[in-house]
Amino acid sequence: MIGVFGGSGFYELLTEAREVRIDTPYGEPAAPLMVGTVEGVEVAFMPRHGRSHELPPHRVPYRANVWAMKQAGAACVIGPCAAGSLDKDLGPGTFVVCDQLVDRTSGRDATFFDGPEVQHLSFADPYCEELRTHALAALAEVGAPARDGGTVVVIQGPRFSTRAESAFYAAQGWHVINMTQAPEAALVRELAMCYVNISVITDYDVGVEGVAEPVTHDEVLRQFARSVDTLRDVIRSLVPRAAGSTECGAGAR
Repeated sequence: MIGVFGGSGFYELLTEAREVRIDTPYGEPAAPLMVGTVEGVEVAFMPRHGRSHELPPHRVPYRANVWAMKQAGAACVIGPCAAGSLDKDLGPGTFVVCDQLVDRTSGRDATFFDGPEVQHLSFADPYCEELRTHALAALAEVGAPARDGGTVVVIQGPRFSTRAESAFYAAQGWHVINMTQAPEAALVRELAMCYVNISVITDYDVGVEGVAEPVTHDEVLRQFARSVDTLRDVIRSLVPRAAGSTECGAGAR
């Protein structure tokens, strides 16, 4: 089974879908899983922010979401997200298949290992390289403008960055800014599932010198809506590729 975290616009990807409710030790997930098929492959889908996007990024029940996905039987997880650009060369409408992550969040429940069992996760490479290769092939198949690799910095939200914060992130050489990749990516790894991110660039962040006006939530949603049809096509192409993946070692701790 392939898991997908995303927005409510992805429900229509599934055929023969059924609702699956899973109790977790971490409370209720953001929404019940919808389990169906995509290109003949079983897929479990969950909108990480809830069915009506009612959960802000710092209130997403990441542990419950990931636990439910694992219990449903997912071996690989696709985690598309809206993101801002910290790089002049990455304009709105571009897709970035990230390979690195910087976590600048705080106060989120970020691990399953709260004790008495203690594990120290190997997280040098946050994203599965095999799934990244498949994602890039899927993007190429649908003709989407894509970048191979990039660092996503994850901020707490729900507010956007100040100009000074954004300029700092850009000066570090980071490429993409988002509010949900942490702790989602690490939690997926802790439960020994493979994970890939596809960042959909919706705007230039305010610290990108010479090109950026302050972003608004409405503009992010509008730009993401322009890209969502392409993203659905990408996921439709990626799912059967991911289903054929071999063990990539993501579960090693």
